[in-house]
Amino acid sequence: MQFTQRSVQCISPSGLHRMAYTEWGERDNPRVLLCVHGLTRNARDFDRLAEAMSSHYRVICPDVVGRGRSGRLRNPAGYGIPQYAADMVTLIARLNVETVDWVGTSMGGLIGMALASQEGSPIRKLLLNDVGPVITVESLKRIGSYVGTDPTWAGFDEALAFVKAISAPFGALSEAQWYALTESSVAQRADGRWGFVYDPQIAAPFKAAFGDQDIDLWPVYEQIVCPTLVLRGADSDLLTRETWQAMGLRGPRARLAEIQGVGHAPMFMTEEQISIARDFLLSV
Repeated sequence: MQFTQRSVQCISPSGLHRMAYTEWGERDNPRVLLCVHGLTRNARDFDRLAEAMSSHYRVICPDVVGRGRSGRLRNPAGYGIPQYAADMVTLIARLNVETVDWVGTSMGGLIGMALASQEGSPIRKLLLNDVGPVITVESLKRIGSYVGTDPTWAGFDEALAFVKAISAPFGALSEAQWYALTESSVAQRADGRWGFVYDPQIAAPFKAAFGDQDIDLWPVYEQIVCPTLVLRGADSDLLTRETWQAMGLRGPRARLAEIQGVGHAPMFMTEEQISIARDFLLSV
């Protein structure tokens, strides 16, 4: 795998912060693909997809602020879609391109929806991975049960077992794939214990914003006009089948695809999932 690690400086009301990203493919390729991860994940989730698409695109996979190698916000109240979308506009400006194609998993899809719904949006094609305009309260409670708790483990193997447990909806992954997902999402700390590489404060606005009902973002989705594909894990608790099917009839009238044996969310680590993304992104 060949990629370069870079960063761009972004700004929030509380000051400057650095957003890291991995870059794949030729830097002078005018076709750019942005791949944006979920709430507690990071850029390295897309290694397999980025490698597969790097002969067609300059592939950019950012660590959203507060995750991975990126900096953290001084004021955790800023951890939300408006800040994340603003950071992506800064990143696109750094890349010096007019348009991008977008793959967004969960939170990364919400950021993509927010940008794609804007007049004059730079997003040319949008792939929403197991996320849509209705976020179920059941999935919010599940995610809220672990995000921000900042667990630590005595060794890497304990961390690996924990990631396998909370990420079981990703589906049947190989031991090597689970190892890779864990290796990129934990690190050994100064006291010798292992912990996640995200700011636990990302949970503060997440938990404060959501009550005991679903989130309705249909007005945002219905402003999107670019070609859109919605990929759903067949066992997903975040994107219901009803919402997924309605996304094919409303707004951009998205194409629909589903992965059996997977919940929230498909991780683009199998050829089946990669080929769905490839076929959509490279179609005329």
